[in-house]
Amino acid sequence: MSDIPEPDRLLDAPHPRETPRLYGQAAAEAAFLDAWNTGRLHHGWLLTGPRGVGKATLAWRIARFLLGDPPARAETLDPPPGHPALSRIRALSEPGLMLLRRPWDEKAKRLRAEITVEEARRLGGFFALSAQGRRVVIVDAADDLNRNAANAILKVLEEPPAGATLLLVAHQPARLLPTIRSRCRVLRLGPLEPDDLEAAVVQAGAPAAAASALAEGSVGAALALAEGGAAIYEGLLDLFAGGAMDRRQARAMTDACAGRAGGETLDATLSAIDRLLHRAARAGLLGPPADAPEAEARVLRRLAPHDAAARGWAQVSQDVSDRAAHARAVNVDAAAIVWDALARIEAQARRA
Repeated sequence: MSDIPEPDRLLDAPHPRETPRLYGQAAAEAAFLDAWNTGRLHHGWLLTGPRGVGKATLAWRIARFLLGDPPARAETLDPPPGHPALSRIRALSEPGLMLLRRPWDEKAKRLRAEITVEEARRLGGFFALSAQGRRVVIVDAADDLNRNAANAILKVLEEPPAGATLLLVAHQPARLLPTIRSRCRVLRLGPLEPDDLEAAVVQAGAPAAAASALAEGSVGAALALAEGGAAIYEGLLDLFAGGAMDRRQARAMTDACAGRAGGETLDATLSAIDRLLHRAARAGLLGPPADAPEAEARVLRRLAPHDAAARGWAQVSQDVSDRAAHARAVNVDAAAIVWDALARIEAQARRA
């Protein structure tokens, strides 16, 4: 099983369960500690915020705390050094812990696009076999739950077993069932400040220089940019630098995402598209970021010259994200996913 990719791991960085330190999220840690110390520990927690800012790392940190026999009043989420649960958690063999994530499709030899209902139904056996003591479930990411799996999670949230704590990592919580959101307490994690971002990037094994302003406080974004994402983003800017999209260049970009070999390129390309759409929407209201390179600032000024354009780009961002998620779930050709997104950007650019 060691050669199966982990869907909740960022590129070649250490998995969140192996990450020794969480940077820049002291407020979220303090909020959870306060709930523990005052006896108001909720059974469901929704960890929200941008991708790559430490949500999963915090979820694993909380899991180690809860399964490490914490005192009634704790000063920190650090578990006791050498506690026997720590090695079991790291090895995914702790009986009081369950991880729900996108499963491996043995027939297709790839990760499934969603967390399936079959995965979610394993919760029943987990709670039946671990009837004593505290139990922790990490869902990473809750955004990946299909509707039936989400309903299975909702049932547990509505009737939580004794001693159960569910930690749901959510990049886009608005997409979750309202009933799931209403039954969870929210821990909001924000973008990292420059010093924390640099420290977290170095901890992940990348050079400090990878912590660029373009990452916008996200370790995940910084790592992706350092692994070729920056070149893809520059290519995307080139597509829309003139009056019309360069269709030959656009076709080359889509072709690079095709087939199994293009899986990582597809992820990086969709991330670059998402970055451009968000920065265009913000530029329509506030202008290009002060630290944006001139080439990017010039494109943003052309794409988003006024408030109306900002609203248009925000809508395109939502549409592209929704369509890409659905297309990937039903195994639409990767090149078609990217081409659809580029065509929508081109249409909005003409309107702007």
